[in-house]
Amino acid sequence: MTVSIKIMSLIIATLGVISFIFGVVAENKKPASGTPIPGKGIVICQYPADPTVAFGYLSVAFLLASSIAGYFSLFYPYQRKFVPRGALFKSTSFSIFFNITLFTTGLAITLLIWPTVTEQIHLTRNVHHNLETACLTAKTGLLGGGAFLSLDSSLFWLVSLMLAGNAREDYFDEIEENGDSAEALKNSA
Repeated sequence: MTVSIKIMSLIIATLGVISFIFGVVAENKKPASGTPIPGKGIVICQYPADPTVAFGYLSVAFLLASSIAGYFSLFYPYQRKFVPRGALFKSTSFSIFFNITLFTTGLAITLLIWPTVTEQIHLTRNVHHNLETACLTAKTGLLGGGAFLSLDSSLFWLVSLMLAGNAREDYFDEIEENGDSAEALKNSA
């Protein structure tokens, strides 16, 4: 089976939806706070067992997989026909959506990593010398926001892939008209 734009789009979308689901479940399973257990000069925060940290990291992993697949799908030589990157970036709409996609992916990674690592720190460093500690958890809503941005990111990768497909067609049409790929690339610059 050869790699096609349709197969790549299915891979990107599937990985993005899985990332979204893990992020939403991580947000919903996160406890509101822990239970403070006072001791002699310390407070130990006991948190209920929950899969928030594991689901948060899984969401990040699937987002990264979706983004890597999306990035490589843009520049992959489908049907063994290579297109120079300059020809793809000649398309203004492709360039704009490519940059929006990179920004959205970075923001999604940030909003997924930050609360996941914070929650992990709260769970592992649960002994406090401040007797008034409230046994907090990570900020509410960040994981959910990161999950939705993860889904947005995969959708933007799909739009960028569609625009890359259009730019590829334009490039090959120019080659047919001019008869030379070097000439077509020079004219596209």
